[in-house]
Amino acid sequence: MADETPSPPPTPVIEPPKRIDATFRNGSVTAIGVVLAFSLGFLNNWASQPGNWIPEDLAAVVLIAVGIVFQIWSMAGMLSVSSLEEPIYRRIVRIFLIGLILVSIGVLVAISGDALGYSRLLLKP
Repeated sequence: MADETPSPPPTPVIEPPKRIDATFRNGSVTAIGVVLAFSLGFLNNWASQPGNWIPEDLAAVVLIAVGIVFQIWSMAGMLSVSSLEEPIYRRIVRIFLIGLILVSIGVLVAISGDALGYSRLLLKP
């Protein structure tokens, strides 16, 4: 009884993060790539149209450009091997959704700006 040493505390077992199936991730890469291509295509097509720009157009361009940056960021993250871990995958999907929402708002601003621009031309005395 004189020489009892306390036992060390048990070391916590660290479980590895859950992983998603690579096939599921590949589908996500495809979906992000298609949406990114449409976003870039819309911006390219809209910017190459002749006509005068109005201030609403600049707001739309900024929203679309920032949204595209988020989409590219999510595509780069999804191509990483670490995106097979569920927490990282979920974070990348949130980044993509932020980009998708920003691009959508930018497209709506662009459409409304064009509608306002056309109405200004039609209502001009």
